[in-house]
Amino acid sequence: MNYNGVRVLVLEGYTRQSLPLIKAFFELGCEVTALCSSKLDVAYASRYTQHKYRGVCNREDARGTEKQIREMLESGKFDVVVPTADFSASLLSKNKIEFSKYAKVISNDWNIYEIAADKIRTMKVCMENDIPCPYTLLNAQIIDDVLNSQLKYPIIMKPRVGYGAIGFKKIDTIDDLINVFGKNDKPIEHYVFQEYIPQTDIQYECAMFIDDSNEVKTSLVFSKNRWFPVKGGSSTLNITVDRLDIVESCSKLLQKINWRGAADIDLIQDPRDNTAKIMEINPRVSGSVKITFVVGTNQAKQMLELAYGQKVSKYENYEIGRRLRCSQTDLLWFIKSPNRFKAKPSWFSNYKTSDQTLSWSDPLPWFAFSIQKFFTFKKEMRKRS
Repeated sequence: MNYNGVRVLVLEGYTRQSLPLIKAFFELGCEVTALCSSKLDVAYASRYTQHKYRGVCNREDARGTEKQIREMLESGKFDVVVPTADFSASLLSKNKIEFSKYAKVISNDWNIYEIAADKIRTMKVCMENDIPCPYTLLNAQIIDDVLNSQLKYPIIMKPRVGYGAIGFKKIDTIDDLINVFGKNDKPIEHYVFQEYIPQTDIQYECAMFIDDSNEVKTSLVFSKNRWFPVKGGSSTLNITVDRLDIVESCSKLLQKINWRGAADIDLIQDPRDNTAKIMEINPRVSGSVKITFVVGTNQAKQMLELAYGQKVSKYENYEIGRRLRCSQTDLLWFIKSPNRFKAKPSWFSNYKTSDQTLSWSDPLPWFAFSIQKFFTFKKEMRKRS
């Protein structure tokens, strides 16, 4: 199918993952509009964004963002609407029946999205189907259920729904847990409690794409070699790797829940049994989705093929050892990490390395992203404290 003139609306123009998607849609001949909150958003700065719309698009104003998206779609000016982060993906899924009257919605039905976004429901599917994952309490209602469980300390506590390690806490003792919650009937339904996996090995992501026949069309694995904040956050350096075991685990999980389209799965290598274990599903493209384009896959094209009922392109092979770096946060990693001179690969190496926001054909987003993150740095760090 020729996609020339297809009018694509890309949401959350401040996300770094919006850049490779916008470029790919542009190169397919689409007419690309980005919904941005600021002129410093990377999508607003990009030369590949043909129409730059400043409006309400942020998770602090969910109702206003939903209204903004509804008004834009009702205008009849868009054929396809694409989320780039959990927030917009959830809004599209919740309103998919309504929004689909006006445009093709690149997000899953709400009943499927809920399973993927909820870490407990994801872990339940894993544990019931022998998919490697940390042992997780599935039915805890009050804190006493955790105190009386078989979990051995330290344990991990994190929000059931969230992103970027916000709210992630390591609880070392029962007393620490009581200090956080108190020993009472306080509800804990918004949290996940699971075994702690020693953070001495590497973490991974698996970028997936599933078609309407439940067939895996993209399965690309990359290691997360550095991340910021240093104690847990978004990756700053990724390297493509060959891990068939990870592909098998992630494929089984997404196929069990009947996922459609793009998803990204986080895993951690457990040094105790040398097994990569699933931590969560990110129900949208990876924040590091550019690495999938660098090695020759095209999730933007796959999105359009799926939306228009075409046969979805399959990408079976990709280059191993390609690197993707977020230079801004990788610099912060270097400043904060005690292992700055011991990192492998070296922080100073740029071998086969692309940057998440820098492109010589489209340089302005790098500067916009740097300035924007400088002003929001303290706010983002407070969320993770």
